[in-house]
Amino acid sequence: MERYSKQILFSDIGMEGQNRLKNSKVIIIGCGALGTVISNNLARAGVGYIKIVDRDYIELSNLQRQLLFDEEDIEENLPKAIAAKRKLQRINSDIKIETEVVDVNSRNIEKLCSDMDLILDATDNFSTRYLINDTAIKLNIPWIYGGVIGSMGMLTSIIPGATPCFRCFMPKPPASGSVDTCDTIGVLNGITSIVASYQSTEALKILTGNEKSLIEGLLYIDIWNSDFEYIKPSKKEDCRACGSEDFEFLERAEEDAISLCGKNSVQVNPFSSQISVESIINKLSSMDIEVKKNSFFLKFEIDDVIFTLFYDGRAILKGVTDLNKARTLYAKYIGY
Repeated sequence: MERYSKQILFSDIGMEGQNRLKNSKVIIIGCGALGTVISNNLARAGVGYIKIVDRDYIELSNLQRQLLFDEEDIEENLPKAIAAKRKLQRINSDIKIETEVVDVNSRNIEKLCSDMDLILDATDNFSTRYLINDTAIKLNIPWIYGGVIGSMGMLTSIIPGATPCFRCFMPKPPASGSVDTCDTIGVLNGITSIVASYQSTEALKILTGNEKSLIEGLLYIDIWNSDFEYIKPSKKEDCRACGSEDFEFLERAEEDAISLCGKNSVQVNPFSSQISVESIINKLSSMDIEVKKNSFFLKFEIDDVIFTLFYDGRAILKGVTDLNKARTLYAKYIGY
C-alpha cells in the first residue's frame, strides 16, 4: 500500500477506505477533457476496476485539454479509450482497466453499466446524460454529472432515491442548436481540470462511504470571473424519471444514426425534435461557414461533408459513412 500511503493518511479514507476503493468498479463515459482527468485521478487513487467508454479518435485540437494524450497518439491514429488505457496501465499496473470503443446508446448502456458501483459522466452532449440518468435510476447506481464550456463548469452527484435526479432540474433536453458547445465558443483547460477533479473527489466520497460529505446540489464555477455558486434543486415528485420511473430515453427504440445505403451518407436523428434555426446560423456564420436556407432545411459544407439539417432536428451528412464520425460532427456543429 506504499503507493497510496499519503491518501491512506487522510483520515476520511484510511486503510478501510483504500480497501473499498480497491474493490470498487466504476465506468467513465467519455474520455475527453473530463474523462482523461477523471480516469487519471481514479487510477492513481487505486480504484480497482475502471471501464472507459468513448467513440472518438484523438485529434490535434484535443491536446490543449485532454491530458492523457500526446502527438504520438495522433500519429498512431489511436482511439481515445485505447490511448488512455495504455497510459494508465503505465501509471498503475495493479488495477484493471477495460475499454469500449463504442457509441453509448439506449441499446447498450445498461449492459455497459451493469455491476458498476458508480457512473461518471464525462460526455459533451445532453442525449447521453439523459440516458445515463435513466440507466442510473433503473439500475440504482449513483452517478456524477459534469459539464464544461468556455470558462464555466457545473457538476453534481446524483444518488437514486436520495437526491434530485438530472431531470428534476432539467426536465427535457434543450432544442438542438440552442446551446453553445466547446467547438463554437471554446473552452479553457483550467475549467475542465477543475470540474473533473471535483468529480473525482466526489467519486472517492461515494466509493469510500462518505456520502455525507458530497456537494449539496449543483456546483457552478466560472474560473475567468472567479465565481463559485451552489444551486440547490429540489427533488420533484412528478419527475418523469425518478418520480414515475418512465425511462423515456432508455426505452427509445429507434436508431439515432443510420447509414443511407448507396448514398455515401449517414442520417442522424437526435433525441430533441426541435432546433433553434437562428442560433445555428449565427454560430456557423461566426465560424465563417456559409449556410443556405429554404423552407425545409439548412445546408452547409464542412471538410467535404455536406450537412442537410431539417427543421425537426434530423440531418443527412453526405460524404461520411462512419456512424460515430457522423454523430461527432453533428454534436460538434449542431449540438445535442
